[in-house]
Amino acid sequence: MNKLSSLIKIKVLILLFVIIFTGCVRKGVNDTFIQIKGSDTEVNLVQRLAEEFMKEHQVYIAVTGGGSGTGIASLINKQTDIANSSRAMKDEEINLAKDNDVNPMAIVVALDGLALIVHESLSVKSLTLDEVGKIYRGEINNWEEVGGSDLEISMYGRQSNSGTYIYFRDNVLKGDYSPKVRRMNGTSQILEAVRRDKAGIGYVGIGYIIDDQGNVKSGINSLKIAKDENSPAISPLEPENVISGLYSIVRPLYQYTDGKPKGNILDFILYELSDRGQEIVVMEGYYPVSSAYIKMNEKLGIKGNEF
Repeated sequence: MNKLSSLIKIKVLILLFVIIFTGCVRKGVNDTFIQIKGSDTEVNLVQRLAEEFMKEHQVYIAVTGGGSGTGIASLINKQTDIANSSRAMKDEEINLAKDNDVNPMAIVVALDGLALIVHESLSVKSLTLDEVGKIYRGEINNWEEVGGSDLEISMYGRQSNSGTYIYFRDNVLKGDYSPKVRRMNGTSQILEAVRRDKAGIGYVGIGYIIDDQGNVKSGINSLKIAKDENSPAISPLEPENVISGLYSIVRPLYQYTDGKPKGNILDFILYELSDRGQEIVVMEGYYPVSSAYIKMNEKLGIKGNEF
């Protein structure tokens, strides 16, 4: 047998091992490798949590983005252990999962405030929720209409497989997006686009606009948002505004598993909900799980005080 044939056989054996190992992982036979897929809003946060968890545990965790829809589809198709999602699963997704013998279980691991960002040179500093909806529905087209300069508004948003896209559509627009909204692959792309566009506006998770010192990143401003014309405009940059509900655009960040998690998967989720895990949540620019969601998690048998 020549060296080339031997090399090919070795590669085939390695490939078979990877296929068998991956299959075992998906079935929960071996949870020393945990696959997490989904929300781009959550990817950096969960990656940081995974890095800290792996320092003390004999487990490897792979975290990838692609959008909430991607994570949910992977869970339905038994291609991931945990699906990150910045929105709740739809009824049709739950039905598809059950048809595939998957029982989705939702755990809330953090809260996220969505910030409306604009170029740092823009004179507009605040908007009402109604004005934000009108802008993204295409009913307000020029910054002059909301007290700014005579500039045609450039709108940036996420693609339709994004949980942020769906949340923003259902809870802020309460209607369809204007065809003029430029759909970006990820939150970082929205941030960079608005930095370059003096007429730009985009919606992003607050964690993406805060630097390591807790300051807003250069090139952008975060708008204050008022619930209506008779309410004060509230900044999302003050944690108490988000946690107390004063700031309007706040959502839970979910992780979905197939049934109640066990083994290292459960240990990792408990770590995320532990005091240390929630400290990391805050350090990354997000917000700790509120009492209402703590109660929801506990009803599912998941407590956040076991580490």
